[in-house]
Amino acid sequence: MKNFAMIGAAGYIAPRHMKAIKETGNDLVAAMDKFDSVGVIDSYFPNASFFTEFERFDRHIDKLKRTGHQLDYVSICSPNYLHDAHIRFALRQGADAICEKPLVLNPWNMDALALIEKETGHKIYNILQLRVHPSIIALKEKIENGPKNKVYDIDLTYLTSRGKWYYTSWKGDLSKSGGIATNIGVHFFDMLSWIFGSLKKNTVHINTHDRSAGFLEFEKARVRWFLSINFDLLPDDVKAKGQTTYRSITIEGEELEFSGGFTDLHTTSYADILHGKGYGLEAPRQAIEIVHTIRVSTPIGQKGDYHPFACKPLVAHPFA
Repeated sequence: MKNFAMIGAAGYIAPRHMKAIKETGNDLVAAMDKFDSVGVIDSYFPNASFFTEFERFDRHIDKLKRTGHQLDYVSICSPNYLHDAHIRFALRQGADAICEKPLVLNPWNMDALALIEKETGHKIYNILQLRVHPSIIALKEKIENGPKNKVYDIDLTYLTSRGKWYYTSWKGDLSKSGGIATNIGVHFFDMLSWIFGSLKKNTVHINTHDRSAGFLEFEKARVRWFLSINFDLLPDDVKAKGQTTYRSITIEGEELEFSGGFTDLHTTSYADILHGKGYGLEAPRQAIEIVHTIRVSTPIGQKGDYHPFACKPLVAHPFA
């Protein structure tokens, strides 16, 4: 049984990490979040110590270490812009870090973390759950076994509607979340990088508060992509069903079916890490480079090969 601590226990994704720790037969001994809506801990680890101040959490972890209760891992579910700081904390406490996506916001953050890995001898792991999804694994195998010189035409569409709260939270702050492409798209860009190889071209058509669209050319794929949190952009049939999310990837006009199978991906990821097979610091580098470029690029508008949804009328920021 390994000892875990968690930073960001009140966040949306934290329960999946708690479930993964539990289902892999390990123990959460301490958790921290500045918000105290963490009753979900009772469902998994009611005896875990909880702190709303980082300083007290730090002191507790140090006390555990000095009394023979060394941490093995720190699970990091905090806001995106804090990931690299919390990873450094984990490694300096003598633990390995398991971090939610995006691992960091900028490529140079990864370079700094590589130095700390070397200094401490501890490892950084990133949760890249699409890489362990059965349908995505099958797609990778299909591409690898297909024509060697084939370049595939792909459309990626991901709409996951969010209310006005999004813009008040850290997620609506570009400096903290990295923007739409980083916050809701980085795992798709990682999946594309993993399957279709090195990136050749990254064109941004639209990048606003509620949507982002562009074109990516990989070694083995040309990808038109569109991401949004605007409910109004959902297809009518999706709205009619009362659904708030639409996810579509077409490859050469054929829909990739991967709507199911998401329930246990974090547990699978944790099991792989615990068996020495997890995805380390360098794994998401190309995806981090992609979203950073999107963030700093000047959109060119409806020029070249753009996603059909890029034609939809733009809307003002709700707080404008």
